[in-house]
Amino acid sequence: MTSQNPVFIPGPTNIPEVLRKAVDMPTIDHRSPVFGKILHPALEGVKKVLKTTDGQVFVFPSTGTGGWETAITNTLSAGDKVLATRNGMFSHRWIDMCQRHGLDVQVVAQEWGEGVPADKFEEILTADRNHEIKVVLATHNETATGVRSDIAAVRRALNAAGHPALLFVDGVSSIACYDFRMDEWGVDIAVTGSQKGFMLPPGLAIVGFSPKAMAAVETAKLPRTFFDIRDMAKGYAANGFPYTPPVGLLNGLNVACDMLLDEGLENVFARHHRIAEGVRKAVGAWGLSLCAVRPDLYSDSVSAIRVPECFDANKIVSHALNNYGVAFGTGLGDVAGKVFRIGHLGSLTDVMALSGIATAEMVMADLGLPITLGSGVAAAQEHYRQSVAGAERAAA
Repeated sequence: MTSQNPVFIPGPTNIPEVLRKAVDMPTIDHRSPVFGKILHPALEGVKKVLKTTDGQVFVFPSTGTGGWETAITNTLSAGDKVLATRNGMFSHRWIDMCQRHGLDVQVVAQEWGEGVPADKFEEILTADRNHEIKVVLATHNETATGVRSDIAAVRRALNAAGHPALLFVDGVSSIACYDFRMDEWGVDIAVTGSQKGFMLPPGLAIVGFSPKAMAAVETAKLPRTFFDIRDMAKGYAANGFPYTPPVGLLNGLNVACDMLLDEGLENVFARHHRIAEGVRKAVGAWGLSLCAVRPDLYSDSVSAIRVPECFDANKIVSHALNNYGVAFGTGLGDVAGKVFRIGHLGSLTDVMALSGIATAEMVMADLGLPITLGSGVAAAQEHYRQSVAGAERAAA
């Protein structure tokens, strides 16, 4: 029997019924004009979510990992120098991909729980007088640790250093969840996927290219075929793909963008922050702490919660699934067994979040952790009640 409980993993997220229906559609001729009526509105919708007027959007049948590969193979050549920080599993994986493609990656190691070190980047970029560094990588939201980094600060570091490097941002678990400003922040390539803020099943790599990134495509020499944006652009111009497209997912993306824009992006961001704050209030009431080391780094899409030393956090995840049919996220890499993760992104409400908080309390109590049942729920309830009351006062 399939559980009707919401999931609290940091993606794939819960899928609204309207999007499930949008994805579930009859087969069409993807070489007919009908497909263009699905494709182009979806691309335009993504541009609005990214807050770009200058950029071009490309969507591939893949995941965020394919989006990373799209970014580097379309703009770089073997031996090119890349600057990145390793502060979590997903920044680590992007670095690993670059190294496998023969790129020279200068890695700034950070504690898992810290953000992207814009100040250190500025020092390195200023010292790079010959402008050997071609790209700066930044993970906006490190999904493994629940850390949000300041992308605007990274852009300021590039500008202060007077450096021409491209800025690539992994926004897989941030875009469509909280504010992302591709044009204003000078992001040259933004990478995301369908299964998080866009509330769809996995299967789409969504990538935005700035004009500067588009220009780099013409001189890049890394091999690419499936992820060649030049082929994709030619397909778009003819209302198609260079190969068979995932029509149902693209139809879902079109509807998802409409849903986000109808709710209002600022309202979407406020909803994510409100729900996340409720989870954080619960964590405080439990006497636990987050992996993110400072409040300015707290993610509004996922909270990585540290457990007491000598306790295996994986027991919380397995017990929740086996006994209550509720999915939480495990710790990854350096924080494996040290944290469990509550995803609070995509299709989620205050009431749904409370069910996840209550389940986490039951699990921890079952496993003998010193948790008072109802403590986290009460703290989150009070926050949500105050948020609703504040909104009512503001509307009056």
